[in-house]
This record gives sequence, C-alpha cells and structure tokens, in this order.
Amino acid sequence: MDLVHALAHLVTELPAALSRRVDPRQGLSLVWGAINAGQAANAIPQSGEAHGTVRCMDERAWAEAPDLVLELVDSIASVYGAKTELDYVRGVPPVVNDEAVIDAMRAAAAEVCGPENVVSTEQSLGGEDYSWYLRQVPGAMARLGVRTPGETVQRDLHQPSFLADESAIAVGVRFFTRLALG
Repeated sequence: MDLVHALAHLVTELPAALSRRVDPRQGLSLVWGAINAGQAANAIPQSGEAHGTVRCMDERAWAEAPDLVLELVDSIASVYGAKTELDYVRGVPPVVNDEAVIDAMRAAAAEVCGPENVVSTEQSLGGEDYSWYLRQVPGAMARLGVRTPGETVQRDLHQPSFLADESAIAVGVRFFTRLALG
C-alpha cells in the first residue's frame, strides 16, 4: 500500500465528501493545517498524519460532525487499504445569536453611531469561546469596527499589521451603556 497516495486522497476527498453530506446552509468546513508522511523520497512511509479544523455555523452540524468525519475517514482510507486512527477534539460550538438581542443591539448602535454606521456582517467560521455563554443565556455577539475613519486599507485581525483605532473603545463604551440602559 502506498500510504502517501492514500493520505493524499484522504485530504482531498474528505472536505469534498463532507460538502456533499452536510446541508450547505449548516456551514460545515474542514481545512487542513498540517500534513506529514515520511522523510525519504525513495521509501514508502508506514505512517502519516493530517491535522485540520472543522468549523460549523449550525448547532446540528457541530453535534453530528465527529461521527460523520469518522465515518468518511474510514470509508475513504479503506479504498486504499489504509488503517485510520482519528483523534477528534471538539472545539467551541457555533455562535447562535438571539434575534431579540440583535434587535436591541442594532437600535442601541443606531442611537450611538447613527443608523448609516450600523451594518450587518457575514457569519464567520472563526472559533469563538463566547458561544459557550450563549448556550446558557440569550445574547448576541457584535463586532465593533476599529479601523480609522477614512482609512482604505483593511488589516486582518490575526496579522502583525493589524492596528486598531483606539478611539473605537469610547464608541464601544457608549454603545454598551446605551444597550444596558435600554
């Protein structure tokens, strides 16, 4: 058995298989971060590893993902005669915002910043610990824009070039004060 060939098929076929087995509206995504097998160009390795992250936008997909990933990993690997061992570490659940809280936040933000400065954002596949709180009490997560007004360069949050305009802190304080006072 050519383990590298089997591993290559696993890392390309698993994300594709997941996209066919999960409703696209549930937003399940698998991204590989590290793949490794062998050290020598002239030897077939006996083992290999692939490390990735599964992200979900839906509670149901998050709950079902481990069993589905295991099923598909075994199915794909078996075609090539490879044996698998899966260590699935469940991360944080998806952030599920409460509609009533979203409405209250939108109203408070419009009062503080003006309605023209309140914009909806796309749901993110980023992992967010805040989701654990939202499983206990109704709430919502909002994003406070921190780019300097007029600046056209968008810097990614997780890059060394990221620079927050600290005057946004005062806007955030006014927003949360207005929200708390209703």
